[in-house]
Parts: sequence; C-alpha cells; structure tokens
Amino acid sequence: MPSMEVISVNIWQILISLCNLLILYLIIRKFLYEPVRKMLEQRRAVIDGQYSDADEAKRAALADKAAYEEKLAGAKAEAETIRQNAVAEADKRGEKLLAEAKDKADGIVRRAEAEVELEKQKAKDDIRREIADVSTKLAEKLIEREIDEKDHHELIDSFIDEIGETK
Repeated sequence: MPSMEVISVNIWQILISLCNLLILYLIIRKFLYEPVRKMLEQRRAVIDGQYSDADEAKRAALADKAAYEEKLAGAKAEAETIRQNAVAEADKRGEKLLAEAKDKADGIVRRAEAEVELEKQKAKDDIRREIADVSTKLAEKLIEREIDEKDHHELIDSFIDEIGETK
C-alpha cells in the first residue's frame, strides 16, 4: 500500500508557499502592477486629451461652418442685390434707348411731314403756274389778244381762289 505521507498535509510547506506567494505578489505589484497602472493612467490622460481636442475641433468646425453659412448667406444676398441693381440699370438703359429711339422716330416723322407739306406746297405752286400758263394760252386764243403778265396772274389767282373756296 502506498504511504500516507504523499497525501499528508505539511503545515510548514503551506506556510512557505504562502510566504513565497506573498513575496511574489509584492514583487509583481512593485515592478509590474504599478508601472502598468501608471502607463494606463498616462494612456487614459492622452486619450482624454485627444477627446477634448476632438471636441474642441468639432466646436471650432461648427463655428467655422456657421460663419461660412453666414458669409454664404451674405454673399447670396449681395449677389441678389447686385443682380437686382443690374436689372434695374438695364431697365433704365432700355427705357432711355426706347425714349431716344422714339424721339428720333418722332423727329423723322416730323421732318417727313414737313417735307410732304413742302412738296404739297410746291405741287400747288406748280399746278397754279401750269394752270396760269394754260389759262393764259387759252384766254389768248379765245379773245385773241394779249394780256400782260400782271393782269394774267391776278386773273389766275382769283380763279384759283374761287375754285379753292368752292371745294
């Protein structure tokens, strides 16, 4: 039969094992746990700094976005004002050009009317002269005598005036 000593409990061995375990725990805590804990704290501080930097960058980006949108709205309003001013200026120029064209057209029409009136007057004078010449010749043939030119013109003018009054 096997011996019982293998299964037996040795208090001194347990105490030595516990002391070894305690010493090992203290050594690990001093040389391993504390540096790892400090490194984790440093990493946590770096990560917290990165988070705060990211939050600050986000706030700055939002502020920049708001400023950009405000400038964009201002630029759009300014562009609309410039467009409206350009449209108004173009309308003014168009109206001015139309007025100038109308004035020129009216002037041309007035000149044409004056020329027509002048041509009418010339035509009337030419007709009077022709009528005077024809009537003189006709009267000479009819009365077979010669009338001086002054009497002739007086007769023709009175004849034409009578004709003009009847019409």
